[in-house]
Amino acid sequence: MSQMLDKAKNFVAEKVVNVKKPEASISDVDFKRVSGDSVEYLAKVNMTNPYGHPIPICEISYTLKSAGRVIASGTIPDPGSLKASDTTLLEVPVKVAHSILVSLAKDVCADGDIDYELDLGITIDLPIIGNFTIPVSTKGEVKLPTLSDMF
Repeated sequence: MSQMLDKAKNFVAEKVVNVKKPEASISDVDFKRVSGDSVEYLAKVNMTNPYGHPIPICEISYTLKSAGRVIASGTIPDPGSLKASDTTLLEVPVKVAHSILVSLAKDVCADGDIDYELDLGITIDLPIIGNFTIPVSTKGEVKLPTLSDMF
């Protein structure tokens, strides 16, 4: 009986490991707008759903780092769902306070941009499996807004 139970566990574990899962990639991070208290950047994330039915997205968490420090973090609750058997473009707004940008003056003055690392955790609700978080990250440079961007 014990051997049969072990075989059943191995069979189920193998099937779960080989199940196709949604995939995500960050295609762009760029300046969006300036407000009275912050600068907003927009991360564009392409998510592919291999299933024939939509999958709800529970939340998206983000952490934006520059010069080894966290400059913005947050969570976007219930941002929608992934289209069935298709690619969905998610837009993730990231707000950075002006006071933090001032503290990055050394990096900014050198070349007029911010070197960043963006980490996302996209939590989806997969049938049978439950909540599943897809980690995605990217590094790059994003330009600071100019005066013409503000007016």
